Amino acid sequence: MPSLVINQRQIEGITVLDCAGRISLGEGSVLLRNVLQEKMQAPQPKVLLNLAEVAYIDSSGLGELVSAYVAMHRQDGELKLLHLTRKVHDLLQITKLYTVFDVFDDEAQALASFR
Repeated sequence: MPSLVINQRQIEGITVLDCAGRISLGEGSVLLRNVLQEKMQAPQPKVLLNLAEVAYIDSSGLGELVSAYVAMHRQDGELKLLHLTRKVHDLLQITKLYTVFDVFDDEAQALASFR
């Protein structure tokens, strides 16, 4: 079984990436990087990363999130996070990244925040 599975949805011009598994060194972070880079081909990319089914993110996974966030902002795009698990939430708190990302518990609120 792959370490990370990503399903994509489009809602009113916003790409929702439903992630499940582990975002860690190797397959998981590479898959995430490739999908996010594909989304950055669009002008002003809007991506909502649903992490409800992500049990674990390691430092390389965090690095992918941060570099995608920075790259999207350079293109006047946005990357926001949805449904953090307790472990991922704690990790973002410890690394002080919780203050960098827009984080939501409600998909409708998250989608509305892009407008």
